[in-house]
Amino acid sequence: MKALALALSVAFAFALAACSSDGGKSSSGGTSSGPSVTSDIKKDAKDATLTTKVKSALAADVGLSTLKIDVDSDGSTVTLKGNVDSADKKQRAEEVARKVDGVATVRNQLQVKAGG
Repeated sequence: MKALALALSVAFAFALAACSSDGGKSSSGGTSSGPSVTSDIKKDAKDATLTTKVKSALAADVGLSTLKIDVDSDGSTVTLKGNVDSADKKQRAEEVARKVDGVATVRNQLQVKAGG
C-alpha cells in the first residue's frame, strides 16, 4: 500500500510539474526568470506529494477511511478540513497526519458535526 501511494505521489508530482511548465517563456514572449519558476514547481510538487501521503495515511486508517477530509500542504504544514462525527475522530485524524514523514505542523480545522 505504501509503495503504491508513493508511486502515485511521484507520478502526480511529475504531472503537476509538467502542467505548470510554460516552456521558459513569459506572456510577453521573453524568457522567464528560470530559478524562481523552477523553485515554485519544486515546492508545488513537494506540497502535492505530502498531501498525497497524508491522504493515503488517512484512507488506510480503518476509523477514518470513510470520512471526507480535505488535506492541504504548504511546506511541512498540513491543514485538515471537513466534517467528522466525533471529537475522537478529529483527534485521530490529527494524530495520523502528524505521523506522516515530512509533516512538522498540523492545523486541524475539522468540524465535529452531530450525525456526520
